[in-house]
Amino acid sequence: MIGAAGESGARHTRDAADAAEFSALLEDSTDDLYENAPCGYLSTLLDGQIAKVNTTLLDWLGYPRAELVGRRYFNDLLTVGGRLYHETHFAPLLRMQGEVKGIALELRTADGGRLPVLLSSVVKSGADGQPQLIRTTVFDARDRRAYEAELLRARREAERERERLQRVNTILQRTLLPPALEAVPGLDVAAHYHIASLDEVGGDFYDLFPQGPGRWGFFLGDVCGKGAGAAALTSRVRYTLRGAAVHDPEPDSVLSRLNRVMLDSHHPDDPRFCTVLYGQLTLGRDAAHVALAGGGHPAALLLRADGSAEFLPTAGGQLIGVLPEADITTVSTMLRPGDTLLLYSDGLIEARTGPADVYGEEALLAFVRDLAPVTATELVAALRGLLAELGGGVIDDTALLALHLLPPEVGQFVPMD
Repeated sequence: MIGAAGESGARHTRDAADAAEFSALLEDSTDDLYENAPCGYLSTLLDGQIAKVNTTLLDWLGYPRAELVGRRYFNDLLTVGGRLYHETHFAPLLRMQGEVKGIALELRTADGGRLPVLLSSVVKSGADGQPQLIRTTVFDARDRRAYEAELLRARREAERERERLQRVNTILQRTLLPPALEAVPGLDVAAHYHIASLDEVGGDFYDLFPQGPGRWGFFLGDVCGKGAGAAALTSRVRYTLRGAAVHDPEPDSVLSRLNRVMLDSHHPDDPRFCTVLYGQLTLGRDAAHVALAGGGHPAALLLRADGSAEFLPTAGGQLIGVLPEADITTVSTMLRPGDTLLLYSDGLIEARTGPADVYGEEALLAFVRDLAPVTATELVAALRGLLAELGGGVIDDTALLALHLLPPEVGQFVPMD
């Protein structure tokens, strides 16, 4: 019992000492609180004449008290620009509202320098409700101004770096595509590459190239991923497709060879694959034969001269670069005068049309069906307009390649082998 009472007494003694120390802090001089506050205080008459100023602000500005109080006006402390802003904005707002908070201005120091500050002012009224004077709190904004300047510098540097990266990406993207499609006698051909973002290089690609008299190879595909790795793979895929076509021009053989090359070049830490349609077009006197093989790519669209349109699926086509023995099949069709074949990448059909909605294949089929019959040039122009209409919903790059067989009187056909 005695021990408990002694412990309780000691605790009360400590509490009393702490309370006394805290009370001593609260008894700090009111004058000292005003004069040496961590911010500046300034009181002026309604005409701006300085009536009171604390030591903190005097130290910041470098003025003796006698030089300001009763002799200078608030405007005398402002820069030329600050005076203009004070007269046109600060003072009118203060008269209307009775207070103004957080205004950024610059004060002139005694040595001619500038002190960036944040001002808050309030009008003090007398017992009769009439305004008597203006009280202003001044906060030193030098650190803030330096921070804002550094932030602005960093932002501008980031913008310059982004612009530089976008220029590099644009140049790199151009190197992955043919500079222009070769003219094909008897065909109207058109292509377009829609870049969804300049911040990263996309992996879409297409090409059209001669394989012999009256025979042309063409392809369109999409490499998984973006950036430098995807760009390097895109370049390899394009040259592999062209090289494989020289060795064996049959579409299924070309894609099988590409599949082997991609599997052999896989890096275990960065596995990549692609989707692709590869075709061979053979021109005849009044028609063209198309053989098309697919590797996991969206089906081509066939627009007929009679105004119909349908998909041309390549059943069983698997992603290229995933399985050692990819199941690649070939589908054949005839292009008659007025028919158009369209190849496209999935950036178009996967464009967002709502929070959980995409444009989709059926919408694309309906769109081109309304256009048919149509030339390749007209079709690509219409699809470019569609991409522009979808706007920010197009979140991935989109490649387009269209082949249109011209009427015999327009085109120059050669007999099929």
